[in-house]
Amino acid sequence: MAGTDARHEHPREVGVRPKATVVLDGFGVLESLRWHDDALWFCDLAQGTVHRWDTHGKPETVLDVPGRAGGLGWLPDGRMLVVSMDGRRVYRREPDGSLAVHADLGDIAGGPVNDMFVDECGRAYVGNFGFDYHGFVRRRPNSMLYEPPGPPRAPIACYSPEGELLGLSDPLVFPNGLFLTDGGRTMLVAETLAMRLTALPVLPDGRLGEPRPWAPLIGPWLWKSLNRPGPLGRITRRVSALLDHQAVADRSSTPVAPDGIAPGRDGTVWVANALRGECVRVGPGGTVLDRVATSQRTLSCLVAGPRGDTLYAATTPTDDPQRAARLKGARLEAYVLPS
Repeated sequence: MAGTDARHEHPREVGVRPKATVVLDGFGVLESLRWHDDALWFCDLAQGTVHRWDTHGKPETVLDVPGRAGGLGWLPDGRMLVVSMDGRRVYRREPDGSLAVHADLGDIAGGPVNDMFVDECGRAYVGNFGFDYHGFVRRRPNSMLYEPPGPPRAPIACYSPEGELLGLSDPLVFPNGLFLTDGGRTMLVAETLAMRLTALPVLPDGRLGEPRPWAPLIGPWLWKSLNRPGPLGRITRRVSALLDHQAVADRSSTPVAPDGIAPGRDGTVWVANALRGECVRVGPGGTVLDRVATSQRTLSCLVAGPRGDTLYAATTPTDDPQRAARLKGARLEAYVLPS
């Protein structure tokens, strides 16, 4: 897992996208990129570990998490919160290094617990798959999830800094990456399987209000056809199953399946595209403003670094944790954004 320096890679001709540079490799499934205390933190979902990297040399393994590490965050006093995906809970790392259960989602989560955002007050917003996603796609193409009535939905759970449940959002379609915007008044959420970004108002007590569309990342005709019953829906789902073949997905520019998301400049959002090797910067309404190519499917992204000008991307040949643990092909990639 050797580290290298990221450099600008500008396109040499019109239509050629800038490309990120691999800076770390040899992981299972990298996710949940965070910048904290002058270092990049991330999880390996396949190995169940949390890592810290100061952007030089080798990363440090900070923590082994029972039930596969997921989303990351920190309380105002500096204690780490980390998701246990299969344990369906959030752990709190105490000053002595021990883990305490901060929140239990056993009665809420219909599938593995997923990403998490912790605000400056210490409130934790935690999503979940809603069902056994990997169990499904090991048997059938991903596109068959849209056969009516469609994939199960799941809420985002909001917890107080003490770990008490404050409330649940309306059910969403595979809520994934999320962050606060609009001065903390709005939560943006990636609904991965709905291929859209959704905005939810933050209520005075921290709960999330009624969701509204922020950026669709699939054409309206294709989305409608993908979810239709009858012959047209069946044909659309069979054709869309070709995107499960990476060579086909890599030659497409749409749709975008948002996994991790991160703030971009001027109110835009960087999106890690789980369908193909790229990070995409989008504006309200879904307008694509920039694309940065990566070497593999991208699950998390973040603009950070010592100067705050580097787009980091967590990439993987597969998000199936069982296969990924054997392959150890996940990478951290970086691209220095032009000033």
